[in-house]
This record gives sequence, structure tokens and C-alpha cells, in this order.
Amino acid sequence: MRALAVLLVVSLFAVSCGPQPPPPSAPSALLERPVPSFKRRTLEGAEVTTESLRGKVVVVKFFAKYCEPCKRTLPAMERLHKDRPDVVVIGVAEDEHESDAREIAAQYGLTFPVVHDSGNVIAGRFRVTEMPATFVVDRAGSVRWVGSPAVTEAQLEQAIDAWR
Repeated sequence: MRALAVLLVVSLFAVSCGPQPPPPSAPSALLERPVPSFKRRTLEGAEVTTESLRGKVVVVKFFAKYCEPCKRTLPAMERLHKDRPDVVVIGVAEDEHESDAREIAAQYGLTFPVVHDSGNVIAGRFRVTEMPATFVVDRAGSVRWVGSPAVTEAQLEQAIDAWR
């Protein structure tokens, strides 16, 4: 009887420690679809393409200097980038001028790649209507989760863990 109780406790522990489902996603026409294709140079001059990201879990974060909620979420993105080397973080700056994108990247000490989305082309492909917007892409290149402006750090971590 005691062995059965121990087996039950161990089984429950194993189930509770497994991957948790992601939190509810914000609505998006991109869910379960391939990530929109893009090819851009980062502020540092390196090239980022959607093809180069295949096989990795990717977080695409849209932000802008004028966006007050973005300023609150950028430190969390930087922590994620530093704490989770298994996840690729790409920042997409929606500022009108590249100098503004550079300024906010410097202000928050962003070390993940940031591209300046001149003309909002990438935002259009991702159908971004409000910021900050956060997309989690699985290893196969499909958008699996979209975070609204109110997303928490814990929700983002949970979404990433569901797809890694």
C-alpha cells in the first residue's frame, strides 16, 4: 500500500512538472501560420532573416520610443535574452527615424538584435495594430503565441516554455 502511495505522489509530481500549456494568446490572423518573411540589417549591421531563425524558438518584439508601455517591457526582454540563450530575441523598432531606435536601444542597454522597421513594412506583415506586440515562433517557423500590450513576463515565459 505504501509503495502505491509513493508511486501516486511521484506520478503527480512528474505530471505537474511537465510543460505547461501557454497562456491565452491575443487574437491574431498569424496564429498557427508561418512567420512572415523578412530580411533586414540590425542596428549593428548584421543581417537577420526569417530563414536563419528556423530550428530555434524566436521571440519577435515590436516597440517604439514613443510607446510608454514598450519602455516598461524592454527591460524584461533584455533579461529574457540574457537568461535564455536557447531563445532568439529579435527587436523591431517602429520609430520613424533610425536615430530614435538607436537611442532607445542604448537607453535600455539592449544587447539582442534590433532592426529598424523603416516604413513599418515588418509591422504590416505581422499585422501589428498596437504596441508593444510580442510574437513567439516555434522551431518549425510557425507563430504559436501573440502577447498583447498587457502581457506579463511570466506569461511570456510560459508561452516560450510551451513551444521550446
